[in-house]
Amino acid sequence: MIIGVVGKANVGKSTFFKALTLAEILIANYPFATIDPNKGFGHVRVDCAEKHFNVKCNPRFGYCLSGIRFVPVEVIDVAGLVPGAHEGKGMGNQFLDDLRQANVLIHIVDIAGSTNEKGEPVEIGTYDPAFDIKFLEVELDMWYLSILKKGWSRLARQMQQEKSEIVRILGKQLSGLNVNEEMVDDAVKKLELNVEKPVEWTSEDLLHLAQDLRKKTKPMIIAANKIDLPGAAANYERIKKEFPDYIVIPCSAESELALKEAAKKKIIKYIPGSSLFDVIGKASEKQSKALEFIKENILEKFQTTGVQQAIDDSVFKLLKYIAIFPGGMNKLADSHGNILPDCFLLPSGSKAIDFAYRLHSDFGDKFIRAIDVKTKRTIGRDHVLKHGDVIEIISGK
Repeated sequence: MIIGVVGKANVGKSTFFKALTLAEILIANYPFATIDPNKGFGHVRVDCAEKHFNVKCNPRFGYCLSGIRFVPVEVIDVAGLVPGAHEGKGMGNQFLDDLRQANVLIHIVDIAGSTNEKGEPVEIGTYDPAFDIKFLEVELDMWYLSILKKGWSRLARQMQQEKSEIVRILGKQLSGLNVNEEMVDDAVKKLELNVEKPVEWTSEDLLHLAQDLRKKTKPMIIAANKIDLPGAAANYERIKKEFPDYIVIPCSAESELALKEAAKKKIIKYIPGSSLFDVIGKASEKQSKALEFIKENILEKFQTTGVQQAIDDSVFKLLKYIAIFPGGMNKLADSHGNILPDCFLLPSGSKAIDFAYRLHSDFGDKFIRAIDVKTKRTIGRDHVLKHGDVIEIISGK
């Protein structure tokens, strides 16, 4: 799974990315400060199984704080887009191509309206952030459409003459965008396109097909950044009503970064995604004022800085993934004595056999049965797993 952080220049994307990953990247107040995509790992929050067994876990990847497991996921921060990116403006083609493998997008929007369409700073409230949401939809739709239309006339004639399987061919053509045959089949049926006569598909038909496939393969969350600026809260409420199909999250990337940096210096104790923090060390006057501002204007008003919620909702609400812990009935530790060292993210609907193969191909090939360690029940290969399960796989030698 790859999460793409997208948006136009100068809306706080790099700050959001750094707050999410604490990576050392360039943060600058001008368009195209980010040229090549930054890559790193964010972490999603999961209730750790250690609480169920009253033990202390030892994660191999990620970390655990007060019974909350943080599981790593790959994140890429792509340079700021500008209107016309699909036509190559502002190095748009390169930036769009960087998003090919992304499974879900977090769109960073300057909800205070202090950045114009070119990514240039303007007076707060003078730009409508709704335009950014619409503009990115159009850019992505046109990008998908350009790939779909490439050689379409010839391909449509060929498929019609040879009575080819259109769904299979289109699935293969668009596979680089994470499109599969099932998605194409569903879209074609929903749009009532005549698979017997693809040459009769209009430009509007192709656009609607591109839009449907884009929504399926690049679901998007809106991170309403700079929520602490004047007028931002009102814009946030309006945007939620204007775009009811999106999850819109109030966000202050700068606040999250400040909290994580303070926690790193042991000035505060802070669990990402929490609505509060505890001061445990000595802070300067400037740091104290900043922390008090964040407490009063962000956490008390919105219960979150929005950064952690954005990545959690991307994985668990949009992609509908679940977290599964491997463990054993007799012991929860691995051969090195690490307790509950791993936590895997799987698509919703995954079965015990899917988890076995995720652990190792031999476990899947020689699967005998599985055990739900929390309930101590034996389960079969087709048992559907649920979020937070601890599963032991029994396989042949």
